[in-house]
Amino acid sequence: MSDEGSNKRLKTEEMKRVLVFGGKTGWIGQLMVGLAEKEEGVEVFVAESRMQDREAVAKELDEIKPTHVLNAAGITGRPNIDWCEDHKPETMRTNVIGTLNLADLCYERDIHCTIYATGCIFVYDEKHPEGSGIGFTEEDEPNFSGSFYSQTKSYMEPMLKEYPNCLILRVRMPVSDDLIHRNFVTKIVKYEKVVNIPNSMTILTEMLPLSLGMAKKNLTGVYNFTNPGVISHNQVLDLYKKYIDPTYTYKNFTIEEQAKVIKAPRSNNELDTTKLFRDMPDGIVVNEIHKAFELCFQRMKENLTEQYGPLPDSLPAEFRRS
Repeated sequence: MSDEGSNKRLKTEEMKRVLVFGGKTGWIGQLMVGLAEKEEGVEVFVAESRMQDREAVAKELDEIKPTHVLNAAGITGRPNIDWCEDHKPETMRTNVIGTLNLADLCYERDIHCTIYATGCIFVYDEKHPEGSGIGFTEEDEPNFSGSFYSQTKSYMEPMLKEYPNCLILRVRMPVSDDLIHRNFVTKIVKYEKVVNIPNSMTILTEMLPLSLGMAKKNLTGVYNFTNPGVISHNQVLDLYKKYIDPTYTYKNFTIEEQAKVIKAPRSNNELDTTKLFRDMPDGIVVNEIHKAFELCFQRMKENLTEQYGPLPDSLPAEFRRS
């Protein structure tokens, strides 16, 4: 960090030039490019440099001179976070070194930097029991490090929040209006068995416009970035049956049984959205998670019918139960 220290105040600028990291191939990054391009008077650029290459990032920032940076780059693993258990140096290179590089270089240049981070750094505990309605707040220290992916995110957040130019959004189990492979719904639909635990989740169609509004408002610090409330895996799959495929069936198993078929434990939690709703810009609608999912599946039904034809018979074989 520069000699001026973290007391340096960010120069708040109107959003004019946006540089998106993860905008070339990233799921959320590409969605943010599309959203930002719809903003009047805003020029949008897709980052070519890789975040871990500090010199290349510095050069790109100096050439483009963005007023705002959106960092949606990062490694979550394919097909899921178990990949990170066997690729730890690669995971650290992007999720730790790269993320810090970009935040620090933006700080040196007085550039607002929005980071699409994760809320998968908590797990239900005695103070936040499952089903209690007591969610983890932005002030709570991460208590989950069961997966290497979550470990990298857990020790990144305390460092990132020392940068006064950074807006850190805790995204959880993101859901889109289609069956893209990154969608939480797509993942659990393909599983033979699922655990049935209530979780906070992020419906992207509602939440991503909010993130752009927060960046335009030059908000900084950590925010739980989910729809209010929690919803269980079974409730999500029941909505999938209702709107997408009435013939779909699923089975449950316990966390102990799940542990036998995955490499790393999974985070299950509820995040408190009080701070988010207190500070969010006017004119943006964010629904409670159950209503948000109903609306999401209604949009998904329209999108999939247009893409494939009448549902469920036209769905690709990978989504059908034999």
